[in-house]
Amino acid sequence: MNKLITILLFLTVAVHAIGQEIAKNETLPAKDPKVAVTIGILQGGGGLLGADFEFMVAPRLSLQAGAGITSFGAGINYHLKPQINSSMISLSYWHQGIGDSYTQSLLGPSFVFRARKIFTAQLGLGYLLEEGPAWPENTAHPSAMLLYSIGIYLPIK
Repeated sequence: MNKLITILLFLTVAVHAIGQEIAKNETLPAKDPKVAVTIGILQGGGGLLGADFEFMVAPRLSLQAGAGITSFGAGINYHLKPQINSSMISLSYWHQGIGDSYTQSLLGPSFVFRARKIFTAQLGLGYLLEEGPAWPENTAHPSAMLLYSIGIYLPIK
């Protein structure tokens, strides 16, 4: 629980520190896409193959939800520019496995790089929330691990 509080405190401070650069009247241009779909490896909660659906709820702020092969996830994202096709800082939840194949669930911050077109990659740190029945017995489980993914994103107008 202390780790979760630490993560949330870190993200709150980071967002407010970056928020000092935001103009008060900043809005999304009408022609810019406000929705994106990302497809790739370890997307959708860390499944081998998966997809995420993301939509802007305010300038620089978006929500995402996704699913993959035996995984699902969700996140809240702060974009570095007021566009959905910009890089972002994400706080995401990854649930890896379903039923007897459930391995673990993780929560953590990550940086998501987005190229001007198509390419995206993510790198972050996930904190263990829960072990599942598929985690190997007699194996130490780290309390934190890397979150990473790679794929393509498609903005939708």
